[in-house]
Amino acid sequence: MGDGRLEQFRADISEMRIKDPVPSRDTMLLRLGASLLVVGVAITVVAFFLSHTSSSTLDQNDDHIVALLGVAVTIVGAALFVRYSLGAFLRFWLARLIYEQRAQTDRLLAGRQGSDSSRV
Repeated sequence: MGDGRLEQFRADISEMRIKDPVPSRDTMLLRLGASLLVVGVAITVVAFFLSHTSSSTLDQNDDHIVALLGVAVTIVGAALFVRYSLGAFLRFWLARLIYEQRAQTDRLLAGRQGSDSSRV
């Protein structure tokens, strides 16, 4: 992209009044999602083994509840991870698509201007 086109692109974005994503927050939530995913699986596995080592039904029921909480933490972590990893990928994909479409439009216009000047 030339300097003029880059400035035009920035001006167009500022005109749209789109809220700029905060990269540090997105990265933090992506890492939090991955951490919750791992921690939730660990909690579930530990609670599973605790429930099988106990002979008391009351203790086993408590361990089952802890295991369910581990599953819930895993699901929340997976949702956060998928949301923020896809968000980053789709932002990159959209910027690339816009750049390629502008380049293609420039090539088409340049070809059309060349054919118009040959008619004269």
